Amino acid sequence: MKHSLSPEDLQFQRSFEAFKVEPSAFGHAAHVRLAYVYLCQSSPDEAALRLKASLLAFLDHLGVGSVKFHETITKAWIRAVRHFMELSSHSESSAEFIALNPRLLDSDIMLKHYSASLLFSPVARSEFVEPDIAPIPEHN
Repeated sequence: MKHSLSPEDLQFQRSFEAFKVEPSAFGHAAHVRLAYVYLCQSSPDEAALRLKASLLAFLDHLGVGSVKFHETITKAWIRAVRHFMELSSHSESSAEFIALNPRLLDSDIMLKHYSASLLFSPVARSEFVEPDIAPIPEHN
């Protein structure tokens, strides 16, 4: 893979997995960062599983449980981050990668691929559904 992790990325991962990141500090950009970290460390399928497990553990730690977890959004963002990683030149950190790909900070980008009625449906929350407007490019 042509992308790397910084010591700060690894510390962010450890902090998140140890539940030391405040919920208010874990917004959309942090989700993208964590997806990037996992994609640097593993295959897209494994990264999606790791992201799901980490998010569910975090929600459980907060006492929320899985009610706020969204299967389709999680896997779709793994696909989107992976797509931009494939298109981008080498980056030394998540910060550099995101700076090179600011479109990833648009949390509404999934609405270019999914209708709101599908994306926010109970089915999409509980299981992955493919986009109904435009596919998210996948790379092998």
